[in-house]
Amino acid sequence: MADHNDLGKTAEDLAATHLQENGYTILVRNFRFQKAEIDIIAEKDHLIIIVEVKARSTDVFMLPQEAVTKTKIKRLVSAADHFMEEFNKDQEVRFDIISVLTDREKNLTIEHITDAFEAFDAN
Repeated sequence: MADHNDLGKTAEDLAATHLQENGYTILVRNFRFQKAEIDIIAEKDHLIIIVEVKARSTDVFMLPQEAVTKTKIKRLVSAADHFMEEFNKDQEVRFDIISVLTDREKNLTIEHITDAFEAFDAN
């Protein structure tokens, strides 16, 4: 597996652990709908939390969370709508980003950005 794939898998595992340690219940990982994939769907405080995990080995060009484009947001919103309908969920939805960055010594830094964007931001 390529290094960037390893980093992505590690970042998703780290994000899931971070969420669980902070009182979130993981409902689904890697939920797919059409061209979209939601990395983690969690629940906390009666909210459904859609989590996009972004990992980078450097922040020279951009921060990991800056890689969440309008197109990505539209796909996440569409997939979240499908999840809510498919599983008959009637809760409010929040969109978070968990950013994982490595340094030269391969130390990982995690940043959890809650309420990172809203569904109407994608328009």
